Amino acid sequence: MGTYDHVGLQKEEDVLTVTFDRPDDLNAVNDLLHEELAQVFRDVYDTEARVVVLTGKGEAFSAGGDINWMKDNLENPENFQKTIREAEEIIQGIVNLEKPIVTKINGDATGLGATLALFCDISLMSNEARIGDPHIKVALVAGDGGAVIWPLLTSMNKAKELLMTGDLISAEEAERLGLVNYAVPPDELDSRTEEMIEKLATGPQTAIRYTKKTLNNWLELGCNIALTEGLALEATGQQHPDHEEAVEAFLEKRRPDFPSGRTPE
Repeated sequence: MGTYDHVGLQKEEDVLTVTFDRPDDLNAVNDLLHEELAQVFRDVYDTEARVVVLTGKGEAFSAGGDINWMKDNLENPENFQKTIREAEEIIQGIVNLEKPIVTKINGDATGLGATLALFCDISLMSNEARIGDPHIKVALVAGDGGAVIWPLLTSMNKAKELLMTGDLISAEEAERLGLVNYAVPPDELDSRTEEMIEKLATGPQTAIRYTKKTLNNWLELGCNIALTEGLALEATGQQHPDHEEAVEAFLEKRRPDFPSGRTPE
């Protein structure tokens, strides 16, 4: 496997743990981490692991896109073409990985962080964590996978509500909606994850992998319908004055006043 700056890889027997490793920034995805995520699941494909675990280092799972990276993309819009290419590779890497991926959501998972968590196969979430896709709050389309996975796991109307408001929801609500498999107390997250790993690692590997591959045809269908267009529309929105206002407002720690929206009261 390659070497990574912002992704941790740890193999213990037949389990490979992939960890977002920017804890001081709540594991927010910057340009380098995004580039590494586009590669790491291809590397994982060739390992001897039976089960893969995806988690975050520190207090958060992942806070999604780094706002400073967004600002840099505003100033250098040509960079977004690289981002689009990598975004497709990230999702394809997860969907095409035959090994089962267990997501251990140890803290808040938002934006791209939520997307990656939900595209995995079985998810366990600390009941002190929240999940959501607030692309809309920075005036962007949830084009990097959110518009694909949320309606498949919940319903179209609920996905529209959550993606068009950007609201975060609790782990218990996420479990009720079917977004995650289990919401568990934080002190039980490790042990419950190990129980799930044990079930998967001791089962018939070919049957498990082929079952995942068969089910993921639905994800591939969703990606064919919505991912490419979603990324193109996200790229378009990245150059809209609304997005520039959202980034500036975040950095200035104030409420945004979107040029295309009603003036906030």
